[in-house]
Amino acid sequence: MKITVIGTGYVGLVSAVCFAELGHTVIGVDIDEAKVAKLKEGVSPIYEPELDDLLRKNIAAGRITFTSDITEALPDTQVVFSAVATPPNEDFSADLRAVFIVAETVATHADHNIVFVNKSTVPVGTGEKCEDIIRKKLTERGVDIEIAVVSNPEFLREGHAIHDTMQPDRIVVGIPQNADWAKKIMEDIYKPLTRTGKPILWMKRESAEIVKYASNGFLANKISFINMLSELCEATGGNIRDIAKGMGMDDRIGPRFLQSGIGYGGSCFPKDVKALIALSRETGVPLPLIEATHNINQHQRDRYFKKILTALPTNATVGIWGLSFKPRTDDMREAPSLDLIPLLLEAGHIVRVFDPIAMDNAKSMIKGEVTWSANMTDAVTGADATILLTEWDEFRGVDFTKLKTAMKGPDLFDGRNIYDPEEVKAAGLMYHGIGIV
Repeated sequence: MKITVIGTGYVGLVSAVCFAELGHTVIGVDIDEAKVAKLKEGVSPIYEPELDDLLRKNIAAGRITFTSDITEALPDTQVVFSAVATPPNEDFSADLRAVFIVAETVATHADHNIVFVNKSTVPVGTGEKCEDIIRKKLTERGVDIEIAVVSNPEFLREGHAIHDTMQPDRIVVGIPQNADWAKKIMEDIYKPLTRTGKPILWMKRESAEIVKYASNGFLANKISFINMLSELCEATGGNIRDIAKGMGMDDRIGPRFLQSGIGYGGSCFPKDVKALIALSRETGVPLPLIEATHNINQHQRDRYFKKILTALPTNATVGIWGLSFKPRTDDMREAPSLDLIPLLLEAGHIVRVFDPIAMDNAKSMIKGEVTWSANMTDAVTGADATILLTEWDEFRGVDFTKLKTAMKGPDLFDGRNIYDPEEVKAAGLMYHGIGIV
């Protein structure tokens, strides 16, 4: 099947490459000509494990190509996946301008029946709005073709995106009424996965649009819940690790997303929680748990940063381990480092940083006098404090005795609760975790 994927960010590029790996013929479209040129050479603009190898493999096999001209992609295409960005506006609502431009552009140039799939995370009702835009443009052109608007949200995790796309828990597809032909095409696209037992959940388009937000909202709420309890532990002498373990062993709850830390970041949880808050305001339907999730997350970050700034001596030298919002990605969106580093610099501290993957992205986003260290040891040598912000694997196996020798001061701020406080203290360091007294 011939598939066009518009937008080559995390969702679009991973989807395009994985569709090609499943045997489809895929054209990736992006307005960024420099990005397209690199993709044609097999160079991915993002870091994602396994992606580079699959990209080059499928380019060599002739199953995937790239262009900045959508008119090159549409002939004979049966399905167009819209995977453009939907960032939050200042009022938390999703910015859907790119989605609507893609819908209108497809309707402007299509000359045969096409399934138009919203792969981007979009608020409920977006499919209907795309339908209206497409219908209006086709009427203006006087063209008698059908473009069915389908919702097929993604559920990939950055750092595990290839696995999540090729081995999904479920494939959610929302089909409009009277579009059985579109359902058959979507069924054919995913047949290589359904043959291995991966289920497609068919539902109304509106339900599919809500499912993605509901899933991310629930997971974000779980993170905020445990983080809320971490503050209670600090006030009462409890240990959040014990609390999380005791909760997680209940199979109705489960252990995942119960790790207390600075709070969630990245491209999905913050954006989707904000979008749900905006949808609540728009519809008049109260979503108090979602609002609390957002507020707790911000409070958790603010209070830990305050703890750091309060503990540091005047004009301290600080070594930071990790810049991306989580390990296995170079994504800096909503990363704690973007909030903390300006606070440290404003307070007059010297900041050294190291991240194994995200340094290049971080340099374009972090302003001010920051030392970009060549490795994790350089970042903390002579430092008054070490601050862990991202739990990359190489930061886990730290020799605390050597760390104490390298540092000038004693403070280790464990923003992800990955270290054993007793081991840290035994090496002569002062441990500052979250929810652990």
